[in-house]
Amino acid sequence: MKAAVQHAYGDPVEVVSLEDVAPPRPGDGDVLVRVVAAGVNWADHSMTIGKPYVMRLGYGFRKPRRGIRGSDFAGVVEKVGDRVTVCKRGDEVFGWGTATFAEYAAVGADQVVSKPAAISFEQAAGIAMAGCVALQALRNIGNVEPGDAVLVNGASGGIGSFAVQIAKAMGAEVTGVASTANLDVVRFLGADHTIDYTKEDFTAGSERYDVILDIADKHTIEQRRRVLHDHGTLIPNSGEGGPWFGSIGRIVKARLLSPFVGHELHPFLSVAKQEDLTTLRDMIEAGTVTPVVGKTYSLADTGAAIVHAGSGHARGKIVVTM
Repeated sequence: MKAAVQHAYGDPVEVVSLEDVAPPRPGDGDVLVRVVAAGVNWADHSMTIGKPYVMRLGYGFRKPRRGIRGSDFAGVVEKVGDRVTVCKRGDEVFGWGTATFAEYAAVGADQVVSKPAAISFEQAAGIAMAGCVALQALRNIGNVEPGDAVLVNGASGGIGSFAVQIAKAMGAEVTGVASTANLDVVRFLGADHTIDYTKEDFTAGSERYDVILDIADKHTIEQRRRVLHDHGTLIPNSGEGGPWFGSIGRIVKARLLSPFVGHELHPFLSVAKQEDLTTLRDMIEAGTVTPVVGKTYSLADTGAAIVHAGSGHARGKIVVTM
Protein backbone atom coordinates (compact mmCIF):
# COMPACT_ATOMS: atom_id res chain seq x y z
CA MET A 1 0.00 0.00 0.00
CA LYS A 2 1.01 3.64 -0.35
CA ALA A 3 1.84 5.63 2.77
CA ALA A 4 3.45 8.93 3.73
CA VAL A 5 6.62 7.83 5.53
CA GLN A 6 9.09 9.76 7.68
CA HIS A 7 12.61 8.46 8.34
CA ALA A 8 14.09 11.49 10.11
CA TYR A 9 13.01 14.58 12.03
CA GLY A 10 12.97 17.86 10.14
CA ASP A 11 11.01 20.00 7.71
CA PRO A 12 7.92 17.89 6.86
CA VAL A 13 8.18 18.68 3.16
CA GLU A 14 11.73 17.30 3.14
CA VAL A 15 11.44 14.30 5.47
CA VAL A 16 8.01 12.90 4.50
CA SER A 17 7.76 10.97 1.24
CA LEU A 18 5.33 8.65 -0.49
CA GLU A 19 6.44 5.00 -0.26
CA ASP A 20 5.18 1.45 -0.73
CA VAL A 21 4.85 -0.35 2.60
CA ALA A 22 3.25 -3.55 3.82
CA PRO A 23 -0.40 -3.12 4.87
CA PRO A 24 -1.14 -3.49 8.59
CA ARG A 25 -2.50 -6.73 10.02
CA PRO A 26 -5.57 -6.29 12.21
CA GLY A 27 -5.88 -8.35 15.40
CA ASP A 28 -8.95 -10.23 16.56
CA GLY A 29 -10.42 -7.07 18.12
CA ASP A 30 -9.44 -4.74 15.28
CA VAL A 31 -10.89 -3.51 12.03
CA LEU A 32 -8.91 -2.91 8.85
CA VAL A 33 -10.09 0.34 7.28
CA ARG A 34 -9.49 1.49 3.73
CA VAL A 35 -8.70 5.11 4.51
CA VAL A 36 -10.45 7.62 2.27
CA ALA A 37 -9.27 10.72 4.12
CA ALA A 38 -7.13 11.50 7.18
CA GLY A 39 -7.21 14.60 9.36
CA VAL A 40 -3.97 16.46 10.14
CA ASN A 41 -3.35 17.76 13.66
CA TRP A 42 -0.82 20.06 15.30
CA ALA A 43 0.63 16.98 17.02
CA ASP A 44 1.56 15.55 13.60
CA HIS A 45 3.69 18.63 12.97
CA SER A 46 5.35 18.35 16.37
CA MET A 47 6.17 14.67 15.89
CA THR A 48 7.50 15.27 12.39
CA ILE A 49 9.88 18.08 13.32
CA GLY A 50 10.84 16.35 16.58
CA LYS A 51 10.06 19.30 18.87
CA PRO A 52 9.71 19.81 21.74
CA TYR A 53 12.69 17.54 22.30
CA VAL A 54 11.15 15.95 25.40
CA MET A 55 8.66 14.32 23.02
CA ARG A 56 11.49 12.21 21.56
CA LEU A 57 11.69 10.21 24.78
CA GLY A 58 8.52 8.49 23.65
CA TYR A 59 8.86 8.60 19.87
CA GLY A 60 12.59 8.05 19.27
CA PHE A 61 15.53 10.26 20.18
CA ARG A 62 17.58 10.39 16.97
CA LYS A 63 14.85 9.36 14.54
CA PRO A 64 11.19 8.33 14.82
CA ARG A 65 10.62 4.72 15.84
CA ARG A 66 7.49 4.63 13.70
CA GLY A 67 7.59 6.35 10.36
CA ILE A 68 3.92 6.92 9.55
CA ARG A 69 2.14 9.81 11.23
CA GLY A 70 -1.58 10.47 11.46
CA SER A 71 -4.33 9.69 13.97
CA ASP A 72 -7.70 10.85 12.58
CA PHE A 73 -9.34 9.10 9.65
CA ALA A 74 -12.52 8.27 7.80
CA GLY A 75 -12.96 5.33 5.49
CA VAL A 76 -14.60 2.01 4.68
CA VAL A 77 -14.22 -1.18 6.72
CA GLU A 78 -12.29 -3.70 4.67
CA LYS A 79 -11.97 -6.52 7.19
CA VAL A 80 -12.98 -7.20 10.80
CA GLY A 81 -11.29 -9.34 13.44
CA ASP A 82 -12.86 -12.52 14.77
CA ARG A 83 -14.08 -10.82 17.97
CA VAL A 84 -15.58 -7.74 16.26
CA THR A 85 -19.37 -7.52 16.22
CA VAL A 86 -20.02 -3.76 16.14
CA CYS A 87 -19.28 -3.26 12.43
CA LYS A 88 -18.84 -5.23 9.25
CA ARG A 89 -17.08 -5.07 5.90
CA GLY A 90 -18.38 -2.16 3.81
CA ASP A 91 -19.40 0.06 6.74
CA GLU A 92 -18.44 3.73 6.47
CA VAL A 93 -16.70 4.81 9.67
CA PHE A 94 -14.55 7.50 11.23
CA GLY A 95 -12.33 7.48 14.29
CA TRP A 96 -8.76 7.60 15.50
CA GLY A 97 -5.74 5.34 15.57
CA THR A 98 -2.11 5.46 14.49
CA ALA A 99 -0.35 5.55 11.12
CA THR A 100 -3.40 6.87 9.28
CA PHE A 101 -1.51 8.75 6.56
CA ALA A 102 -1.77 5.56 4.51
CA GLU A 103 -4.19 3.72 2.28
CA TYR A 104 -5.06 1.28 5.06
CA ALA A 105 -5.11 1.48 8.85
CA ALA A 106 -5.73 -1.17 11.51
CA VAL A 107 -7.51 0.20 14.59
CA GLY A 108 -9.45 -1.17 17.53
CA ALA A 109 -13.15 -1.69 16.97
CA ASP A 110 -13.75 0.59 19.97
CA GLN A 111 -12.00 3.44 18.13
CA VAL A 112 -14.53 3.85 15.33
CA VAL A 113 -18.15 4.90 14.95
CA SER A 114 -20.39 5.04 11.91
CA LYS A 115 -19.96 8.04 9.63
CA PRO A 116 -22.97 10.38 9.36
CA ALA A 117 -24.43 10.01 5.89
CA ALA A 118 -24.89 13.76 5.51
CA ILE A 119 -21.17 14.62 5.60
CA SER A 120 -18.27 13.72 3.34
CA PHE A 121 -15.33 11.48 4.23
CA GLU A 122 -13.16 14.61 4.22
CA GLN A 123 -15.37 16.23 6.85
CA ALA A 124 -15.53 13.08 8.95
CA ALA A 125 -11.76 12.63 8.83
CA GLY A 126 -11.13 15.71 10.97
CA ILE A 127 -13.60 15.02 13.76
CA ALA A 128 -11.86 12.72 16.23
CA MET A 129 -9.07 14.72 17.85
CA ALA A 130 -10.27 18.30 17.35
CA GLY A 131 -13.86 17.44 18.14
CA CYS A 132 -12.99 15.55 21.31
CA VAL A 133 -10.71 18.37 22.53
CA ALA A 134 -13.47 20.94 22.05
CA LEU A 135 -16.19 18.76 23.57
CA GLN A 136 -14.18 17.68 26.61
CA ALA A 137 -12.84 21.19 27.25
CA LEU A 138 -16.25 22.82 27.27
CA ARG A 139 -18.26 20.02 28.88
CA ASN A 140 -15.83 18.41 31.31
CA ILE A 141 -13.50 21.29 32.21
CA GLY A 142 -15.52 24.44 31.54
CA ASN A 143 -18.83 22.92 32.72
CA VAL A 144 -20.57 25.25 30.26
CA GLU A 145 -24.21 25.94 31.05
CA PRO A 146 -26.92 27.84 29.15
CA GLY A 147 -26.33 31.57 29.34
CA ASP A 148 -22.60 31.32 30.07
CA ALA A 149 -20.32 33.75 28.26
CA VAL A 150 -17.70 31.69 26.41
CA LEU A 151 -14.75 33.08 24.46
CA VAL A 152 -12.90 30.88 21.95
CA ASN A 153 -9.52 32.24 20.89
CA GLY A 154 -8.49 30.60 17.61
CA ALA A 155 -12.13 30.19 16.68
CA SER A 156 -11.64 29.50 12.96
CA GLY A 157 -9.16 26.64 13.31
CA GLY A 158 -9.71 22.91 13.67
CA ILE A 159 -10.50 22.83 17.40
CA GLY A 160 -11.98 26.32 17.47
CA SER A 161 -14.50 25.64 14.71
CA PHE A 162 -15.87 22.72 16.73
CA ALA A 163 -15.73 24.67 20.00
CA VAL A 164 -17.83 27.58 18.72
CA GLN A 165 -20.57 25.24 17.52
CA ILE A 166 -20.51 23.00 20.60
CA ALA A 167 -20.65 25.99 22.96
CA LYS A 168 -23.65 27.34 21.02
CA ALA A 169 -25.33 23.93 21.22
CA MET A 170 -24.84 24.08 25.00
CA GLY A 171 -26.71 27.39 25.10
CA ALA A 172 -23.72 29.68 25.66
CA GLU A 173 -23.24 33.20 24.37
CA VAL A 174 -20.12 32.75 22.25
CA THR A 175 -17.40 35.21 21.26
CA GLY A 176 -14.95 34.01 18.62
CA VAL A 177 -11.49 35.50 18.15
CA ALA A 178 -9.87 35.16 14.72
CA SER A 179 -8.07 37.13 12.01
CA THR A 180 -9.84 39.52 9.64
CA ALA A 181 -9.93 36.95 6.85
CA ASN A 182 -11.57 34.30 9.03
CA LEU A 183 -14.25 36.31 10.82
CA ASP A 184 -16.82 35.29 8.20
CA VAL A 185 -16.22 31.62 9.04
CA VAL A 186 -16.62 32.29 12.77
CA ARG A 187 -19.92 34.08 12.16
CA PHE A 188 -21.08 31.23 9.91
CA LEU A 189 -20.35 28.80 12.75
CA GLY A 190 -22.81 30.70 14.92
CA ALA A 191 -20.69 32.97 17.12
CA ASP A 192 -22.74 35.74 18.71
CA HIS A 193 -19.77 38.13 18.72
CA THR A 194 -16.43 38.23 16.92
CA ILE A 195 -13.12 39.90 17.69
CA ASP A 196 -10.47 40.59 15.05
CA TYR A 197 -7.21 39.95 16.87
CA THR A 198 -5.27 41.98 14.29
CA LYS A 199 -7.17 45.08 15.44
CA GLU A 200 -8.23 44.37 19.01
CA ASP A 201 -6.78 42.56 22.03
CA PHE A 202 -9.56 40.67 23.78
CA THR A 203 -7.66 40.83 27.10
CA ALA A 204 -7.81 44.66 26.97
CA GLY A 205 -11.57 44.84 26.48
CA SER A 206 -14.34 45.45 28.98
CA GLU A 207 -16.22 42.17 28.44
CA ARG A 208 -15.92 39.37 30.99
CA TYR A 209 -16.28 35.65 30.32
CA ASP A 210 -17.25 32.57 32.30
CA VAL A 211 -15.04 30.29 30.18
CA ILE A 212 -12.09 31.07 27.91
CA LEU A 213 -10.88 28.27 25.65
CA ASP A 214 -7.61 29.60 24.29
CA ILE A 215 -6.19 27.59 21.42
CA ALA A 216 -3.84 30.37 20.29
CA ASP A 217 -2.41 30.79 23.82
CA LYS A 218 -0.40 33.95 23.09
CA HIS A 219 -1.24 35.91 26.24
CA THR A 220 -0.02 35.56 29.81
CA ILE A 221 -2.20 33.92 32.42
CA GLU A 222 -2.52 37.27 34.18
CA GLN A 223 -3.76 39.02 31.03
CA ARG A 224 -6.47 36.43 30.47
CA ARG A 225 -7.54 36.28 34.10
CA ARG A 226 -8.37 39.98 33.86
CA VAL A 227 -11.29 39.26 31.52
CA LEU A 228 -12.70 36.30 33.46
CA HIS A 229 -15.74 36.59 35.68
CA ASP A 230 -15.24 35.67 39.33
CA HIS A 231 -14.73 31.90 39.51
CA GLY A 232 -14.39 31.77 35.72
CA THR A 233 -12.36 29.08 33.95
CA LEU A 234 -9.35 29.51 31.66
CA ILE A 235 -8.48 26.52 29.46
CA PRO A 236 -5.18 27.13 27.64
CA ASN A 237 -4.78 24.50 24.95
CA SER A 238 -1.81 25.29 22.71
CA GLY A 239 0.96 22.76 22.28
CA GLU A 240 3.42 25.44 21.31
CA GLY A 241 6.21 26.60 23.59
CA GLY A 242 9.97 26.25 23.98
CA PRO A 243 12.03 23.82 21.89
CA TRP A 244 12.90 21.57 24.84
CA PHE A 245 9.75 21.25 26.94
CA GLY A 246 7.05 22.89 24.81
CA SER A 247 4.13 24.15 26.86
CA ILE A 248 4.97 22.16 30.00
CA GLY A 249 6.21 25.27 31.83
CA ARG A 250 2.91 27.10 31.22
CA ILE A 251 0.92 24.06 32.27
CA VAL A 252 2.87 23.71 35.53
CA LYS A 253 2.48 27.42 36.27
CA ALA A 254 -1.27 27.28 35.71
CA ARG A 255 -1.64 24.18 37.90
CA LEU A 256 0.38 25.71 40.74
CA LEU A 257 -1.38 29.07 40.57
CA SER A 258 -4.96 27.80 40.29
CA PRO A 259 -5.53 26.91 44.01
CA PHE A 260 -4.49 30.41 45.09
CA VAL A 261 -6.68 32.53 42.81
CA GLY A 262 -10.41 32.86 42.32
CA HIS A 263 -10.26 31.41 38.83
CA GLU A 264 -9.95 27.85 37.58
CA LEU A 265 -6.80 27.58 35.44
CA HIS A 266 -7.08 24.23 33.77
CA PRO A 267 -4.85 23.00 30.93
CA PHE A 268 -5.70 19.40 30.06
CA LEU A 269 -4.82 16.51 27.78
CA SER A 270 -7.69 15.24 25.69
CA VAL A 271 -8.11 11.53 25.04
CA ALA A 272 -10.38 10.47 22.19
CA LYS A 273 -13.19 8.23 23.40
CA GLN A 274 -15.74 6.26 21.43
CA GLU A 275 -18.62 7.63 23.51
CA ASP A 276 -17.50 11.17 22.72
CA LEU A 277 -17.27 10.36 19.02
CA THR A 278 -20.82 9.08 19.29
CA THR A 279 -21.88 12.34 20.95
CA LEU A 280 -20.22 14.35 18.18
CA ARG A 281 -21.82 12.17 15.50
CA ASP A 282 -25.24 12.70 17.09
CA MET A 283 -24.68 16.48 17.13
CA ILE A 284 -23.69 16.38 13.46
CA GLU A 285 -26.76 14.33 12.56
CA ALA A 286 -28.93 16.77 14.51
CA GLY A 287 -27.46 19.67 12.52
CA THR A 288 -25.95 21.50 15.51
CA VAL A 289 -22.34 20.82 14.45
CA THR A 290 -20.86 20.83 10.94
CA PRO A 291 -17.18 19.87 10.47
CA VAL A 292 -15.28 22.54 8.55
CA VAL A 293 -12.56 21.50 6.08
CA GLY A 294 -10.15 24.28 5.22
CA LYS A 295 -7.97 22.57 2.64
CA THR A 296 -7.29 19.09 1.32
CA TYR A 297 -3.98 17.64 0.15
CA SER A 298 -3.11 14.45 -1.69
CA LEU A 299 -1.26 11.67 0.13
CA ALA A 300 1.83 12.57 -1.89
CA ASP A 301 1.66 16.10 -0.43
CA THR A 302 1.30 15.03 3.20
CA GLY A 303 4.44 16.97 4.15
CA ALA A 304 2.88 20.23 2.94
CA ALA A 305 -0.35 19.37 4.78
CA ILE A 306 1.59 18.89 8.02
CA VAL A 307 3.32 22.26 7.54
CA HIS A 308 -0.05 23.94 7.01
CA ALA A 309 -1.58 22.31 10.09
CA GLY A 310 1.39 23.41 12.19
CA SER A 311 1.37 27.00 10.97
CA GLY A 312 -1.22 28.14 13.50
CA HIS A 313 -3.21 29.81 10.71
CA ALA A 314 -5.25 26.96 9.29
CA ARG A 315 -8.93 27.58 8.58
CA GLY A 316 -10.94 24.58 9.75
CA LYS A 317 -9.37 21.15 9.47
CA ILE A 318 -6.54 20.22 7.11
CA VAL A 319 -7.19 16.86 5.49
CA VAL A 320 -5.16 14.39 3.43
CA THR A 321 -7.09 12.40 0.84
CA MET A 322 -6.06 9.06 -0.60
